[in-house]
Amino acid sequence: MRHARNQKIDFRCPGRHCRVAHGCGWGATIAADWELQAARVASQEMNGGVGLSGKGSNSVKVRHYNERFVLDAIRRLKEASKSDLARAANLTPAAVATIVDGLESSGFVKQVGKRFGQRGSPSTLYRLTPERIYSVGIKIGRRALEAVLVDFAGEVRARESHEYRFPDPDLVLRAGNMSLASFDKVVAGLGDASIVGVGIASPYFLGGWSEELGFPDDLGSRWEAIDLTTFFAPRPKTPVFVENDASSAALAELIQGAGARFRDFMHISIDTFVGGGLVQGGKVHTGPHGNTAALGPLPVSPSGLDSVAAKPARYQSLLHRASIYVLVNHLKSRGIEINRVRELDPLPPGAREPLFEWVEDCANALVEAIIAITSVIDIEAIVLDSILPRPIHLELLARVQTQFNRTSALGIVAPEIVSGQFGPEASPIGAAMLPFSALLAPDSGVLMIGKDRIMLLGSLSRLAAQR
Repeated sequence: MRHARNQKIDFRCPGRHCRVAHGCGWGATIAADWELQAARVASQEMNGGVGLSGKGSNSVKVRHYNERFVLDAIRRLKEASKSDLARAANLTPAAVATIVDGLESSGFVKQVGKRFGQRGSPSTLYRLTPERIYSVGIKIGRRALEAVLVDFAGEVRARESHEYRFPDPDLVLRAGNMSLASFDKVVAGLGDASIVGVGIASPYFLGGWSEELGFPDDLGSRWEAIDLTTFFAPRPKTPVFVENDASSAALAELIQGAGARFRDFMHISIDTFVGGGLVQGGKVHTGPHGNTAALGPLPVSPSGLDSVAAKPARYQSLLHRASIYVLVNHLKSRGIEINRVRELDPLPPGAREPLFEWVEDCANALVEAIIAITSVIDIEAIVLDSILPRPIHLELLARVQTQFNRTSALGIVAPEIVSGQFGPEASPIGAAMLPFSALLAPDSGVLMIGKDRIMLLGSLSRLAAQR
């Protein structure tokens, strides 16, 4: 697939506060026409225009940085007082008060009550205004397209799922555009709310491994000719971001889920094929080719399942042991035909034994992979998630934890192994975070001028002016 990094402008922030939770460094891209529009507004702002709060200043660049930092701090803290935000942003209480008051008047934050029980007067608490702006996340999967509409606070307001036997581009296009049209209608009924961007999460090599999945031989070449940034049809001028599905899932966990309490972790997604996303220093690392943490090719010992064809090689890839298609094939070898893993809840008759044969084999492979990962990368945690029904997912997690604890791998610091929170929705939710992260990033690039300046400043200012 010809991804956006080969087609569009790649916005990356060099600043010390640049973390993927704040929208930079994940290699997401934005359409060139949006960049030009933002550049025009940014140019006006550089000459005394308005910021998010709608107030002019000769220090507009610094104000933008501080506004973004305050917004992001509110997002991370869920709710916070001005004193909390002053400490988080390392700003004076007076500066934070001015920023928060401006954000409140523009409708981006709102008061949600007071905190009592501390010295002095009760503190007013603020949250993001959920209904102010929305974002769409679309995951193009190998068996289904999943789409979500997410509000400013990160809550899913609407969701759609479109299943198919294989990801035929024409079917995927129709499904994605149906979801976009549906979400447009939802937001149109919400007053002055608007959709500020679309994020697309997709596996790399979408048509690959056709033999394992029974896909048409030409599917891969058809997807190679498609530029996902222009594939769907959102409203004109709506920015589109593209990222790998597993990296998007890691982003969702980093911002909203179990990964929020870690700055360094590996997210492992058990999907049709296994995938991974690496977070270091609070930032998702995608690498120069966007393929960091592609765990599928990682060598592990051969499978013990009799449904897996024996091969003369000393090792198998993790993809051929810790993937959902392996489970489906193993069940079929026992006469249990399923098309979707949701059909395992409740378990069909006779499915328990072969299911847990796969769980055991998958867990063994994942433990080998975790040892390999932590031998190379010093991380705090493994965040394991899957598209499996939750009871089965938790069984798999427990087996991985138990088997890892039984190993005696010397020379590594054992990571905490925890469950992801989003299951099948991790990738679309992460995709929906991409536009918000770009808009909210407390990125020191806004302090720069000239060719290195990141032109994302005008977008929320325009929204504030529209209110």
